[in-house]
Amino acid sequence: MANADHGGRPEAIGATAVGAVQARVRVARLGLWLIVAILAVREVAVVLGTPRGERLTDLETWVGPDGVLHVKGSLYDSTQFTGTPFGGLVLKPLTRAAEQALGWGWTFGTLLLVVVLGLVAARALPQPVSRRTSLLAAPVAISLLMLSLPVRNTLYLGQTSIMPVLLVLLGCFAVRGERASGVLIGVAAALQPTLLLFTPLLWFTGRRRAALSTGTTFAACTALAWLAMPRDSYTYWVHHMAGVGLGGRADDLGNQSLHGALLRLGLTGPLEIALFLLLGAGVAVLALRRAVRYAHDGQLLLAVAITGCAAIVVSPTAWQHQLLWVLLAVVGQVGRRASDRYVWPVAIVLVMTLPAKMMVPDKVLLHPLRADLVLLAAVATAAVVPFLSRTSPYWQTPIPTRYADKVPSRFRHIPLVPFLRRVISRPNLLFELLLIRVTYYVYAQIRLAAAGGSNAAGRVTAEEHGEEIHSVERALGIDIEHWANHAVVRVDWLRGFFDFYYESFHFGVPLAILAVLYWRRPVDYRWARTAIGFATVFALIGFWLYPLAPPRLMPGLGFIDTVHGPQDFTQPDYGTLTELTNQYAAMPSLHFGWSLWCGLVVLILAPRWWMKALGLLHPLFTVTAIVVTGNHWVLDAVGGAVVVGAGFGMTYLFQGPRARAVTARAEMVSSDSRAPARDRTPS
Repeated sequence: MANADHGGRPEAIGATAVGAVQARVRVARLGLWLIVAILAVREVAVVLGTPRGERLTDLETWVGPDGVLHVKGSLYDSTQFTGTPFGGLVLKPLTRAAEQALGWGWTFGTLLLVVVLGLVAARALPQPVSRRTSLLAAPVAISLLMLSLPVRNTLYLGQTSIMPVLLVLLGCFAVRGERASGVLIGVAAALQPTLLLFTPLLWFTGRRRAALSTGTTFAACTALAWLAMPRDSYTYWVHHMAGVGLGGRADDLGNQSLHGALLRLGLTGPLEIALFLLLGAGVAVLALRRAVRYAHDGQLLLAVAITGCAAIVVSPTAWQHQLLWVLLAVVGQVGRRASDRYVWPVAIVLVMTLPAKMMVPDKVLLHPLRADLVLLAAVATAAVVPFLSRTSPYWQTPIPTRYADKVPSRFRHIPLVPFLRRVISRPNLLFELLLIRVTYYVYAQIRLAAAGGSNAAGRVTAEEHGEEIHSVERALGIDIEHWANHAVVRVDWLRGFFDFYYESFHFGVPLAILAVLYWRRPVDYRWARTAIGFATVFALIGFWLYPLAPPRLMPGLGFIDTVHGPQDFTQPDYGTLTELTNQYAAMPSLHFGWSLWCGLVVLILAPRWWMKALGLLHPLFTVTAIVVTGNHWVLDAVGGAVVVGAGFGMTYLFQGPRARAVTARAEMVSSDSRAPARDRTPS
């Protein structure tokens, strides 16, 4: 009886725990499928809510009343049809049905293909995968597909680019028999010729019957189209050299192929063609070698993604709706450390779901990167990124993240999220750069939207708030802006100094401090980065709730705009200095807020007193600059100090006290590990 009691209790507890985990998985799975449904409804609403002449434009070009599929001449007379002759042959019988259901039918059909594609991709994950992963993979995959730019572009234009990807995945993972597999991949290649790269992949991975079937099917489909449409086939394969020159200009930003990138760099003629063929062949050979290796390793889905990315690179034209192969590369594992595992998939998801302008700043030096971001992701997938092998010891057991001991707090429930602070190892640089860039883009967009989409939209409200701030400062006796502004204007060198300081140090100093902390003090980097992040979020709330005209944009008060020059107050849009900046986002002042953050971080972390004093000079110079140049009221600086204090407070709430002892202990252990053995011997 005693053994039964003591033996049964743990079993009951274990069963309860397993049941709780299963219940959580079911709830998570239901929530993910709900997200899929919401995304599907949203896509349908966006497509069908667009005016008839602006949606499904490519499909209308093909099958509309005056579409090229109705024309008795060549499909390529207008160069609007960019598919292969076999694609036109397949679409022609569907013309009447497509016209009758040009909106609902095509959109729902495309969404159904996306769902099937996600289900097949989820089933193709490299084994072994846990049951929890297998249950959640399908809705996650479908959601990512629906959010991706290629699928959204396909739905909007009415393209057929999902079909070749789905045919290849079905041929590799769904159908039985090598011949059937080859037939599906061959049909996909007949629709998109560069997919013939899958033939050597099949051959060198031992599926030679499938490779032969692929080549035979492609040849048969192409020959059938040639017999049925000889003029179109000659135009496509000979005159246009497999479609080169069809559709938009090859150097258009939408063409994310190597050919398009070389044209955008200014290369033309035989030199560009030779370089394209040479580099394309090199990428294709290297990609196929890597794909074969990963296929033998049991990562066939990754091998398919690598080959598909190579097909993008070597294609003469690879428009946005044809770039779905890059998203499949999200299945690859990169990095030996556990903390690095999410960097590659996050980077791929961001590149494939966000416009390039969000990922790369609009600087002349970075324009090539911005123009070819997806192409670079495809090249990296095909030839560069060192994906882990399943035989690697780091595949299942990556190097664990180093955590520090918990720092005692005065309050019981602080920190609310302990693991955010207690990481000792340095965070991944790529992830941090992506985080900073995307966060800043969102910050800029919200700041602009806070004025109603333009500076002129919030002019009246902003000026009313300016009068309020001016009245409060007069009541408090701190309305020194006009006196300080005119005093500095009289001294040319002083005016030049503060103008330069205002324009030059706002971004540079915080980024420099973050860089030093990242390299020298990773624990403190996370703490400081979180604090400035919270401060910026609170500032955005202030911009939204209280648009405020700075002194220089207040008519009748006599301020001199030393930085931007005189403003024409008679113009209704006089506050608009740039379309990318909300000039009425003055309260709180992030110029002062970020400088105060810099000063406090240096004051807390600098090891020498003179460093601390030098750090405090930055907020002092900044508050002087924003006032004397007429860009902020004194109370704006007070608001900046408030949001910075709130940022440090929220950081303390979520992460707990700063790990001073932990940092010192980590540095001591690091120095001891570098010391000779005799120095570490206890006395």
